[in-house]
Amino acid sequence: APAAGGGGGGGRDKMTAPMPGVLLTINTKVGATVKRGDALMILEAMKMKNELKAPKDGVVAEIYVAEGQQVKYGETLVRFES
Repeated sequence: APAAGGGGGGGRDKMTAPMPGVLLTINTKVGATVKRGDALMILEAMKMKNELKAPKDGVVAEIYVAEGQQVKYGETLVRFES
């Protein structure tokens, strides 16, 4: 599956959806320490599975979505603590 950049960029402290689609899997949890480039979620869009990767090193503070959820372009998926 092609990698979707840093998850759409977003701000320094969040990861946003790079395109509309359905979240198939969430590979992290609140409180988890992540490194830039870690695959945090799999988003299916137009029959393609896209890895959404952590845009920075940090700790997952909040996850705003659930597996199976339809998301919109630019929707905030995860917030990080630095």
